Amino acid sequence: MLKIPHNALVFVGDGRKALFLRNEGDAKFPNLRTERVFEAENPPTREQGSDRPGRVSEAALAGRKSAVESTDWHDIEEHRFARTVAAAMEQLVRASKAKALVVVAPPKTLAELRSAFHSDVKACIVAEINKDLTKHPVGEIEKHLVGDA
Repeated sequence: MLKIPHNALVFVGDGRKALFLRNEGDAKFPNLRTERVFEAENPPTREQGSDRPGRVSEAALAGRKSAVESTDWHDIEEHRFARTVAAAMEQLVRASKAKALVVVAPPKTLAELRSAFHSDVKACIVAEINKDLTKHPVGEIEKHLVGDA
């Protein structure tokens, strides 16, 4: 069972949505309140790109042609979004002088955040939870975190 200290920040996010929550309760009876919400418009790559991948013809290929890999716009936007919310988390940690942070995200986003978080933010992390809870209401997120769900 996870103990979330009073006034701890809880980050719940994926590649498109991020919730910044604060525990106004105590470690035994958490009461998460929304501090900030980020949502990115990030449709699938097939809806973002309009051109087909190009082809390369080089003399070094002895007359053969090679296809160029298409750009994954959706993936690029998820990377950008992770950096944006990591910077926002840094500001929130500093402004609120938070001592504890719980990070909840699916594996890919968790990895992105680890590389994007400032060392001051990393120092506050008390738990990382490998789950996608962004579509759940705050009450259900509380239950998932304290082990009642």
